[in-house]
Amino acid sequence: MDIRSMTYEELQAYIKELGLPKFRADQVYQWIHQKLVRSPEEMKNLPGELRKKLAEDWIGVEEETRLVSKEDGTNKFLFRLWDNNLIESVWMPYKHGNSVCISSQVGCRMGCRFCASTIDGVVRNLTESEMLDQVYAMQYAMGERVSNIVVMGSGEPLDNYDSLIRFLHLVSGERGLHISQRNITVSSCGLVPQIRALAEEGLQITFALSLHASTDAERQELMPIARRYSLHETLEACQYYFEKTGRRVTYEYSLVQGVNDSPEHAKRLAELLKPYRPCHVNLIPINPIKERDFQRGTDKSIQNFKYLLENNQINGTIRRGMGRDIDAACGQLRRNYMQQNQ
Repeated sequence: MDIRSMTYEELQAYIKELGLPKFRADQVYQWIHQKLVRSPEEMKNLPGELRKKLAEDWIGVEEETRLVSKEDGTNKFLFRLWDNNLIESVWMPYKHGNSVCISSQVGCRMGCRFCASTIDGVVRNLTESEMLDQVYAMQYAMGERVSNIVVMGSGEPLDNYDSLIRFLHLVSGERGLHISQRNITVSSCGLVPQIRALAEEGLQITFALSLHASTDAERQELMPIARRYSLHETLEACQYYFEKTGRRVTYEYSLVQGVNDSPEHAKRLAELLKPYRPCHVNLIPINPIKERDFQRGTDKSIQNFKYLLENNQINGTIRRGMGRDIDAACGQLRRNYMQQNQ
């Protein structure tokens, strides 16, 4: 039993089982999903016995530590879970509003070579309440509303499919934070059957594929998942998502100096994606991690890559680097903290 993972209808049934009046479900749901209380003790208009009962089934996250960027105000949170596992989340202030990046698993099993969160493998999936509570805890701590959510932290979201779908409905539901689905992005390394399943869910979220290469051979060097699903299979699944939802797919491309950032790579990428327009390429200058040799290219080479894409009719943007002074790349804070506190 996990109170904060319940839909409104499930909570109504739970309250009814306890023999309590129906309006208590409205009160509890409001406290959890609108007022974002950190414990049932804060639910002052509920009977003490009910607060005690809710506390027995309360699963969330607790802030362990936080790093704050002096450059841009990014906050990197490290949260402790009920079983003492640790996960990361990031708060990023932009002119258009506040974006948060949340984790979907403790660790990751996908093995992408440029990512710190996958180095020690996956420990377990997060529940939908643990995903939700990353958003709630950051909004509560910062005192400002979250406007955009990116499920792009540690873990592969589509490897935790059922909890992801429930999370998306809960966080966008009109009785909760009611964040527009169009302001939610789910990023995947490319689990083809799950991409196709996601297309059938009737959601209006943005889907982003971690692409990072323009040939099967190069992608297999960077991402083990590419040995299971070819580029053609993966891009066809993304096109299916676009056709079913009408939502343009974003292709993420981490630029690694000397690996995938040459003018030839840019031209090959443009040719690869031309049949799958409209699409958008999000160019990500890589955040170096000490366990890997990958380095960030020069600003000039990054700008030139974008120019070559656009010259070949592929829209692209360069992701603004956030929190560079605080190890804000996926998995860095968790890994460093665990090593220092062994």
